[in-house]
Amino acid sequence: MKLRYKIAGLIVCTALLSCKKDFLNRQPQGSVNAATLTTKVGVNVLLVGAYAALSGQDYDSDAGNIQSLGGGNAWAVSPSNWLWGSVAGGDAHKGSDGGDQVTMIPVATFTIDPSNDLINDKWKAVYEGITRCNTVLKVIPQVTDMTLPEKTNAKAQARFLRAHFYFELKRLYNNVPYIDETTVDLKQPNNVDIWPKIEADFKFAADSLPVTQTDIGRANKWAAVAYLAKTYLYQKKYADAQPLFTQVINGGNTSGGIAYALNPVFENNYRPAFESSNPEAVFVVEMAANVGTGSISNSNQGDMLNYPYGAGLPFGCCGFFTPSIDLVNSFRTDAGGLPYLDDYNSHGVANDQGLLSSDAFTADAGNLDPRLDWTVGRRGIPYLDWGVHPGQDWARSQSYSGPFSPIKNVYWNFSSPSDGDYSQWAPGSSINVFVIRFADVLLMAAEAEAQLGNFAQAENYVNMVRSRIANNPASWVYKYNDNANPSAGFSTTLAANYKISTYPDGAFSNTAKALKAIYFERKLELAMEGQRFYDLSRWGLAAPTINAYFQFEGQFTIDVKSAHFTANKNEYFPIPQSQIDLTNNNGKPTLTQNMGYK
Repeated sequence: MKLRYKIAGLIVCTALLSCKKDFLNRQPQGSVNAATLTTKVGVNVLLVGAYAALSGQDYDSDAGNIQSLGGGNAWAVSPSNWLWGSVAGGDAHKGSDGGDQVTMIPVATFTIDPSNDLINDKWKAVYEGITRCNTVLKVIPQVTDMTLPEKTNAKAQARFLRAHFYFELKRLYNNVPYIDETTVDLKQPNNVDIWPKIEADFKFAADSLPVTQTDIGRANKWAAVAYLAKTYLYQKKYADAQPLFTQVINGGNTSGGIAYALNPVFENNYRPAFESSNPEAVFVVEMAANVGTGSISNSNQGDMLNYPYGAGLPFGCCGFFTPSIDLVNSFRTDAGGLPYLDDYNSHGVANDQGLLSSDAFTADAGNLDPRLDWTVGRRGIPYLDWGVHPGQDWARSQSYSGPFSPIKNVYWNFSSPSDGDYSQWAPGSSINVFVIRFADVLLMAAEAEAQLGNFAQAENYVNMVRSRIANNPASWVYKYNDNANPSAGFSTTLAANYKISTYPDGAFSNTAKALKAIYFERKLELAMEGQRFYDLSRWGLAAPTINAYFQFEGQFTIDVKSAHFTANKNEYFPIPQSQIDLTNNNGKPTLTQNMGYK
């Protein structure tokens, strides 16, 4: 069964003093006493509350309770990291128009300052998750009606989640304070590297979690091993990461007991009907629509803006998260079915930028990687079963954010009664969010192997990812039988000229060649999944790559024109000024600001 995230009356105070003092001095509404919590049931309630924080819950000090950010900046805390990972990384534009959600613009253009509300929202939400994990760890030793294995499992889940939350903080802010279940003074400094702490939690989880769980949304041993390997990779500890990735690839399984493998149909990774049987789910954030709460707080609320905007669509909002022209051009393939690693923008894919939907347009006839049309909605191509994408009629402002629409976060029309949630002013959905999926593991493993000089194995892993789509034309996009009635189904005529192949033996002949192909494959496979900015930053390629993106994309849209990425500064975001102010001791703050920010 799925793990359903519910707060269950749990009220906890966000770490780093995000609570008001008056809250600390009164009994919160809906709170439970210690005797209730120090039981097996109580521990599970607390642990489910920790899982609930994955979906972007935040403490609202004005309302005085735990709630989602539906009325505020839910998008800042989305587990998909669409703003921080994909928009900041050049996968996508902010979207909509220049007057909508203006606090996002500094994220996209790297002009952000410490007073920006979005970075503070993210900080508070992630530390809320950490606080919930620490609460679980405090309570477990006091419980008398749990067996030792049950306690160990619960403790390992809490430490896994805590490591995940700290991983999120580390890669976004770099210098963050560490708070655990033993911390008394919350005004901790942020001048100590927390990677060893993250490693320790994931190691404990890997050693202590079972290989299967009763609920598929809970972390298991293999999720912890994969995440520990990812932690090593981020630190360039390739020799430590490589054997762990090998273990996961050769012997790992989902929390439901399904052996890890690539989902045979690429697009099924993003369809709720296939989630319980998905062999690619290493660790996901479970989403649920239409659960009777009257809110979309657990149904991708953080992505509620990210739907095409136009007549004939039921979404109602909002035209954000529009794929970039640069990203679309990356899916061009050569005569042999391989990507143009060095000059993909010189082989651009035809688009309808600047054209009305009533204007004539000829769709691109060149070779394309078929993953493009499961990632990006573009004119003339079926958009799931919502109809042929009409171009500008589904764009809020083409001149601002380009001609394309996102797909991976959008549910199908035929399943919208169950997969869509229309209980708020913009839709929610039941599409799970991947934290790690198996294709990601294969490509991280390829990177570690290449760094260690094992080029044949690195090439094999990349080719496994490419083979999944190359060898299964049944999962490519086809034209409708009837454009006027998409529900009639798809024809046997391909929607575009798809051509994709694997790399020939020996193509990964040295480190530079291997890494160039691996890095590009991550861009393609994980496009629009919140990974790109973090990858570029950890590779040391953010400044040249993102500045080249600004220069290219600025020819077509006005949103990133003249934007600039500053090396040795913008690889991380600023520490929120409000959090620095909260840590004042005798007029001197405990937290220090990241380099380059004032």
